[in-house]
Amino acid sequence: MAELSRFYGIVIRMYGNDHAPPHFHAVYADRSALVEIATLRLIRGNLPRRARGLVAEWAKTHQTELVESWQRLNRGETPAKIDPLD
Repeated sequence: MAELSRFYGIVIRMYGNDHAPPHFHAVYADRSALVEIATLRLIRGNLPRRARGLVAEWAKTHQTELVESWQRLNRGETPAKIDPLD
């Protein structure tokens, strides 16, 4: 598991050799969600509306980096940290 970013109490993580489709995990307090990278669609779980909006805004800005992180993790490499939402 790699922590890619952290902002406004939200932690973004990704796991190597995880199931398809390529996705990341967003955790906020006791809630979590899986978000598909290509579509930014919520696959599973839920977050409060504000946290969900922040995650969507951040992911849209960093979609290319998220794809690169997925690829690196699945090659057994460590992904780079991704800048938080400002």
